[in-house]
Amino acid sequence: MLYGTRIRGLRAAVVFACLSFAVAGCHRKPVVPPLPQITQPVDLETPPPPENPPMVEAPPVKLPPVPTASAASKIKRERRKKAAQPTTTAVVAPAPAPASETTPATAEVAAIGALSSGGDASPRVQQEAAGLIAANDKRLNGLSTQKVEQERAQISKVRNFQRQAQEALNSGDTEGAKTLATKAKLLLDDIDKQ
Repeated sequence: MLYGTRIRGLRAAVVFACLSFAVAGCHRKPVVPPLPQITQPVDLETPPPPENPPMVEAPPVKLPPVPTASAASKIKRERRKKAAQPTTTAVVAPAPAPASETTPATAEVAAIGALSSGGDASPRVQQEAAGLIAANDKRLNGLSTQKVEQERAQISKVRNFQRQAQEALNSGDTEGAKTLATKAKLLLDDIDKQ
């Protein structure tokens, strides 16, 4: 046993010697000769400034306004300018024929939803028409999406009557606006019953 330990120790010593020799390196590093020492002072030269240095102007910069804490809380929105009201010509029903010639066809000429010539334009009637249009809009907006999907055609008719009623009210035909808004209300009542 003693023999095996000596050989192991000898092998370890040889391996250690080889590793240390390899780490130290067997090739020589090049030697850099030292720089000569400066014995006399040397004057430093500065380059002469150019005779006409170019002038560089800063370009004008448009900076956005400085944000403030009070302006950050409110969003300013521009209001839409109302377009000039298009003048709509009112559809006038033809003059009634003499009593002897009155037929049911004359009643068909005054179509449903046709605008009248204006009639009574008192502020009370205008308010009633505007209130009726607003109430119908509120009812339309309050309908459930399921009901809207089921009654798509009827709701389209209601919205058409509402649009025509608003146009009639804007053009000064309060009686026509009230009539159209009433028709829209009746259609809404039918939708609610179903």
